[in-house]
Amino acid sequence: MARVMLLSNNVPRNLWAEAINTACYIGNRVFLRPGTRNTSYELWKGKRPNVSYFHTFGSKCYILNDRDQLGKFDAKSDEGIFIGYALNSRAYRVFNLKTRTVMESSNVVIDDTRLKSKNDEEEDVLEDDSPLERVVVTPNVGTSNEVTQPSTRVPNLDSNEPAPWVRRLHNKEDVIGDVNEGVRTRRQIANLISFTCYTSQIEPKKVEEALNDEFWVLAMQEELNQFERNEVWTLVPRPKTTNVIGTKWIFRNKSDEDGNIVRNKARLVAQGYSQIEGIDFEETFAPVARLESIRLLLSISCVHKFKLHQMDVKSAFLNGFLQEEVFVEQPKGFVDAHHPNHVYRLKKALYGLKQAPRAWYERLTQFLVDNNYTRGSVDKTLFIKRDNDELFIAQIYVDDIVFGSTNNTKVQQFVDVMSLEFEMSLVGELSYFLGLQIRQMHDGIFITQAKYAKNLVKKFGLKNAKRCDTPMSTTLKLSKDASGKSVEQTLYRGMIGSLLYLTASRPDISFSVGVCARYQADPKESHLSSVKRIIRYVNGTSNYGIWYSFDTNASLVGFSDADWAGNCDDRKSTSGGCFFLGNNLVSWFCKKQNSISLSTAEAEYIAAGSGCTQLLWMKQMLVDYGFNQGTLTLFCDNMSAINISKNPVQHSRTKHIDIRHHFIRELVENKCIVLEHVGTNDQLADLFTKPLDATRFKTLSRSIGICLVE
Repeated sequence: MARVMLLSNNVPRNLWAEAINTACYIGNRVFLRPGTRNTSYELWKGKRPNVSYFHTFGSKCYILNDRDQLGKFDAKSDEGIFIGYALNSRAYRVFNLKTRTVMESSNVVIDDTRLKSKNDEEEDVLEDDSPLERVVVTPNVGTSNEVTQPSTRVPNLDSNEPAPWVRRLHNKEDVIGDVNEGVRTRRQIANLISFTCYTSQIEPKKVEEALNDEFWVLAMQEELNQFERNEVWTLVPRPKTTNVIGTKWIFRNKSDEDGNIVRNKARLVAQGYSQIEGIDFEETFAPVARLESIRLLLSISCVHKFKLHQMDVKSAFLNGFLQEEVFVEQPKGFVDAHHPNHVYRLKKALYGLKQAPRAWYERLTQFLVDNNYTRGSVDKTLFIKRDNDELFIAQIYVDDIVFGSTNNTKVQQFVDVMSLEFEMSLVGELSYFLGLQIRQMHDGIFITQAKYAKNLVKKFGLKNAKRCDTPMSTTLKLSKDASGKSVEQTLYRGMIGSLLYLTASRPDISFSVGVCARYQADPKESHLSSVKRIIRYVNGTSNYGIWYSFDTNASLVGFSDADWAGNCDDRKSTSGGCFFLGNNLVSWFCKKQNSISLSTAEAEYIAAGSGCTQLLWMKQMLVDYGFNQGTLTLFCDNMSAINISKNPVQHSRTKHIDIRHHFIRELVENKCIVLEHVGTNDQLADLFTKPLDATRFKTLSRSIGICLVE
């Protein structure tokens, strides 16, 4: 570790002792092994270490010069290299390039974005004229503002955070991060330590960097070993007329649900953008599970009261057979010394190929069908096996599989069958899937995105902002605001995208996010203010989620509602609905209607039609699970809309309604669905159509299952 710290940051080798000392300091405060739950510091002190003051070893820094008599135009600081932390004080250890000495000082500005380079030229000590303010924390050492020398400072081993220098104009916590960063749906990487020199926590950007790191070399070799075990390719002479696809290494750290890095993953992918349709590939589509399907599966497990498990197929795409003849280049760093100009002919799919997902799906489907698992008639990622009264269920999302059974023996049989055909990893109880944190308890299941919500708030710099009770004000109606001041479109879209992903477990913000999402083309300050209000609400409720109780049944019911002419710009209405399996909320929607409604009844009638389509889909899904539903109930709080659904005769007030909305009449006539009236106070879909006051909002949120589980 110390060697890498010295070499990667171009730190003089004579500072090797400092590198070792810093490596030990960091090692006692981070997780060094996969699966470790406590650091050495925790075991020693009995509390979590503070790592917020960590910086990158070898970074450029500037040390206040309080030794010399300086003139007005003399530099007030010396350039140096950050090399560690003081043991008996809250100062940093730095190498002063001017005096060529190692010193300890708390009056240091560290620039983590710039590492010391051999080719660096002398630069101005300060990059701008913004004044600096010294922030010194001196517990138990009096009230003097003077900086005490490290040798006379009172030791405080429990609080080693140095006193930083900060710019008055730009506080670090106020700077918004990269809003274009993608969302990981399988294993999110926690920012446990902002900057450390522990190599297994650094993701290389280039192959050359990875080849200089033994941890990543092992990960790359493990990937190629997977190729060999699966007989993915064969080395052949380069064809003269056939398209040869390039390859690229991708490096990622894999984390558990707590954000702890458990392993380094190197993935060799094909550069599929160079494939030619009709020659290198034909069909590419492969189905994946919808989030609604996952929530329905969780609710079904509550009905049967069994636990769900998950497994990950290792290098899944390498198991898919190719129908086309495809050639790829040899991977960088692992070129055959005897045949450097040869290429690989693929027998199986490779990550990055356009047909790879479909090839893997077909291989897995055929294998499960051959082992007597039945594919769902509606959801093609659902596989079921029945044996008398025993039920086994498996849901597929690419290479992640969620499964469970009323008989634990069936669970073990499935694991054994899959392990014989594919190499599996991460087999255990379901706890983290598609970004959802899932807690399976003795009386139910709690679904949350608490970690993601906290990171979202921190990402947009609103962690310390004032919290609010509701995500949207009842007094403000959003519009295009043509005269308003425009805001950065990229920032606004990044906020909306992050919040939309959060709605997977937070239906309480579904309406407010949907309304704000309508203005992404030309966002104004009024729109940005509304989005920030949603984030402030999320900040106060980040640990909230959906509760699925075991005290439930398999009856399907829905609620639909509409806010007539609620859009100020085009006077279109908003449809909303929510659907329950027993007491558990499974699905919901909030959508602006495509046409203008001339009355409240018409808006409610169109919303009911949208609700019927969702109920029919869920009804067909439940048939695969073994639950046959009779006549479904959809609750509506508008009697006129209910009467229109029952009356097939057209009259002046309904003849203009598009025929596609009238299919609800046929459903009612065939007794597939019945519309029943519900009082306005009991209309749960109200939450998805309009902003509500705090009392009403909290009441409906609790009614649909939004809560906090400690």
